[in-house]
Amino acid sequence: MTIEQDLYSRSEGCCELCGVSENIHVLEVPPRTGGKVDDCVLICQTCSEQIEYPDRVDVHHWRCLNESMWSQVPAVQVLAWRMLKRLSGESWALDLLDMLYLDEETLEWAEATGESDTDEETVKHVDCNGVVLEAGDTVMLTKDLTVKGAGFTAKRGTAVRGISLVPDNPEHIEGRVNGQQIVILTKFVKKT
Repeated sequence: MTIEQDLYSRSEGCCELCGVSENIHVLEVPPRTGGKVDDCVLICQTCSEQIEYPDRVDVHHWRCLNESMWSQVPAVQVLAWRMLKRLSGESWALDLLDMLYLDEETLEWAEATGESDTDEETVKHVDCNGVVLEAGDTVMLTKDLTVKGAGFTAKRGTAVRGISLVPDNPEHIEGRVNGQQIVILTKFVKKT
């Protein structure tokens, strides 16, 4: 059997990402290039073009990853992970990415082309003095802050323990003050 025949058999003649059966071809998942069945997927022209040309991505097309990400085929998992990383600006894609588990070897394969080098990883949360904040840090408020919707003022000098970072906004952190989970601007906190 040829690789193409093996892939047709494995995928029942459908794109392994979106499930369509028209205009499909074999794609080697980089950086692996050995012509092995396990390093390839059967993919449609639409998926292939959107993977190759990120500026042509139709985010709604990729909702198909909700099903294909559960494939037992590592090459399919790698492509699903890469596309979900690329679409991480969409809340549904982030939710799927949080659910997707890849074993160590498959994750290394997925990260090998630099798809994981996103803005999220270069975003740094810094306090009023320019000190980098990390999840779990304790910070102190440097100003009285009126907490909208909660009916209280968080006083200057209040310690906020175990903060969490807002991933898509370097100016926001979250923490508990007076038993309420609130969003705090980083320019009003100092790391302790």
